[in-house]
Amino acid sequence: MSEPELTTILEAILFGAGRSMSLEELSEMLGEPKGVILVGLTNLRKIVDQRDGCAMQLTDVSGRWIFEVRPELSSFLPESFRADIPQRLLPAAALVAYHQPMPQSQLVDMLGQRAYDHVRDLAEIGLIDRRRDGLTRRLTTTRRFAEYFGCPEIEYRKVRAWFRDEASKMGLTSAELAASLAPDEQMTISEFSEEGPKEVEAEPRND
Repeated sequence: MSEPELTTILEAILFGAGRSMSLEELSEMLGEPKGVILVGLTNLRKIVDQRDGCAMQLTDVSGRWIFEVRPELSSFLPESFRADIPQRLLPAAALVAYHQPMPQSQLVDMLGQRAYDHVRDLAEIGLIDRRRDGLTRRLTTTRRFAEYFGCPEIEYRKVRAWFRDEASKMGLTSAELAASLAPDEQMTISEFSEEGPKEVEAEPRND
């Protein structure tokens, strides 16, 4: 068998990984310059887009590349098909949705130092976008986030409005909503307000 094209190798790696990967990771893995990898990924995306009836698309999320189901197919998939996101990450995801565009430093004020790990993990699975903004990062939700939470909107401002409306219907603040998403984690979350932080603890389930 002759040596496969770079696009074929990249497709195999990304599909097999089942998560987003950065140019740096792929460059180190394949021993190729980042520029070469970027060209390969760009070509691969064109190839995938041209496939008739292809269910997948290659997406660049904050510089990390991932295969995902085309959004127009989401409504045809069973709810149980949704990716299994660790419960510990759901509060951070909810807080970003509620306060976006949210400085990472604000999320740290609410969740503590664990916020850094949660942001990294959420970015790796494509739920949030993190862009450098001065000394911190600017956090917003992605299309994958909207699909996972069943939000009918994609643009982050509309996602924020939808998320706040859902919290309002339940009579919950952002911290209370976040805590309710991971009761088993026993998180203490500080409510962000001009009056100063107010801690909210997750109530354990009595299952």
